Amino acid sequence: LLRVKGPNVMKGYLGRPEKSAEVLRDGWYTTGDIVSMEPDGFLTITDRLTRFSKIGGEMVPHQKIEDELHNILGTTERACVVTAVPDEKKGERLVVLHTPWNGLDIHQVWQQLNSKGLPNLWVPAERDFFQVPELPLLGSGKLDLKRVKELALERTHA
Repeated sequence: LLRVKGPNVMKGYLGRPEKSAEVLRDGWYTTGDIVSMEPDGFLTITDRLTRFSKIGGEMVPHQKIEDELHNILGTTERACVVTAVPDEKKGERLVVLHTPWNGLDIHQVWQQLNSKGLPNLWVPAERDFFQVPELPLLGSGKLDLKRVKELALERTHA
């Protein structure tokens, strides 16, 4: 988790002390980025903390599941997105929104994902794969994660 400190770091959100308290501790700002340090000392942002779900007490990375799904589909183009909806038993459950897959059905993809050796909590239930005409994007071309969550809630009636 990337934390930064220095004269160029904000002192807080204007008029939002509760939000400031969430991200600032002892002058350190928690960015919400997950990073890895390269051998040469450079940091690489690998994910966002908001792209994790807490399921049964375990943090589950959405990006890792998406990467596995894209490997199964044999594409580097974004064909699916993982999000989570509330679940009474485990706190959250994973949902996959996907564009149409040529020649593969959900059952085939789910079986292949199940055989990848991922922890059981990381594999969405087969019933939680939903086809959408297209994945929602922001004007910047990035995924609209707020709309993704809304679509998942609509599809699951959670």
